[in-house]
Amino acid sequence: MFPFKTALNASTLFPFQLDVIQQIEVTKQAGYQGIELWIRDIEAYLVNGGTIQSIQAALEKENFSFMNAIAFFKWADADRDTREKALIQAEKEMKLLASLGCASIAAPPFGNVKAVRLDEMARYFERLVQLGREIGVEPILEFWGKAEQLSTLNEAQLVMEKSNVKHPKVLIDPFHMYIGGSDFTGLSSLQANQIGIVHVNDYPASPPREKLEDRDRVFPGDGICPTAEMARMLAQIGYKGFVSLELFIEDYEGKSALEIAAYGLKKMKHSYLVD
Repeated sequence: MFPFKTALNASTLFPFQLDVIQQIEVTKQAGYQGIELWIRDIEAYLVNGGTIQSIQAALEKENFSFMNAIAFFKWADADRDTREKALIQAEKEMKLLASLGCASIAAPPFGNVKAVRLDEMARYFERLVQLGREIGVEPILEFWGKAEQLSTLNEAQLVMEKSNVKHPKVLIDPFHMYIGGSDFTGLSSLQANQIGIVHVNDYPASPPREKLEDRDRVFPGDGICPTAEMARMLAQIGYKGFVSLELFIEDYEGKSALEIAAYGLKKMKHSYLVD
């Protein structure tokens, strides 16, 4: 049984240098139910003469969703002025996403966060979520394994608990869980409605954990991630949302974008099967 919905993060297609329309078309043709686009790609497309209407038209397909966006604004930075500028940036970007029907946006610990306490970060996250909900786009808390703060699932849970956000959501990524040393069994402590999206990837045994980079991610099932266990825990807590393939492989050795997207979907569906 495969109880999840499928999406493709556009990062997986970066080596092909596609514009957002091409990213969407490849993702639909490969059979995914949704896509994660990057703000920088949307803005580049618009700067180069593309239109909001053309993106909207490309997204139009029954049971296909622009369900999350990847952006980098310093909402949790230690510097107040930087945070205020980040909220202005976030507002602009979320309004753009709302016009495209995007449901959510990732909120990672981007910027200078080393000296930021988790209770402070909770207040900053609360402001961001309030802004997003007024616009109609849900910010999803993302932890990064190598971040100087907000690097583990436990820290993300603490930020959500300390905020006054009703029904906050977290982004789950096995690569960042491994890099940051999160205990995968911690997934069992989450409720299904606390998970905004699950990124899908795997990681090799070598290089060692502390030397792994994003480009070292591999297709699900090709590394040492406890993928089957992770899928079971997600299913046990009732999660039926999107699992999204997010890779940063730099060379696909002559394969086409559609071939890679289709192969990734096959690997994801096989690796996240639940008994």
